[in-house]
Amino acid sequence: MAKKQKKAQSGGTPATVALTAAGTEFTVHAYEHDPASPSYGEEAAQALGVSPDRVFKTLVADVDGRLTVAVVPVAGSLDLKALAAAAGGKRATMADPAAAERTTGYVRGGISPLGQRKRLPTVLDASARTHATICVSAGRRGLEVELSPEDLATLTGAVFADIGRGPSSPAGV
Repeated sequence: MAKKQKKAQSGGTPATVALTAAGTEFTVHAYEHDPASPSYGEEAAQALGVSPDRVFKTLVADVDGRLTVAVVPVAGSLDLKALAAAAGGKRATMADPAAAERTTGYVRGGISPLGQRKRLPTVLDASARTHATICVSAGRRGLEVELSPEDLATLTGAVFADIGRGPSSPAGV
């Protein structure tokens, strides 16, 4: 068993290894990442030909001193007050990028909600439930994984909440 996991890890990222180990159905999508792109998520949506409301970005925030993962559509933005409430806190701010990278084990622009070095509390925007599948980072720039929102929530221990603002969130409609 240990050999099988080691072999899988050599050909994937911690996110894809975690998905495989869990027996979860998923699809990996690779694209050529442009380092000059101003938005990793919008670049992914365009490169994959997927609507930006189905591609979700992984953001790390500090909720009352505790790092928390927020997964929201790239077409919108994160509502920090809503995230704080959903995570049972009072105040949320964006986490220091170095702390986010150190804690998750991923680099900015490639942070996946899956396979993180340290499992963090996770909140998934409720709009994800309107799609059969969504795309999230597979753990590096230029690599996305497509899976059902329910599977993502199960694997990360996420709760669903209205934490997004913008075109795909109820408040932005």
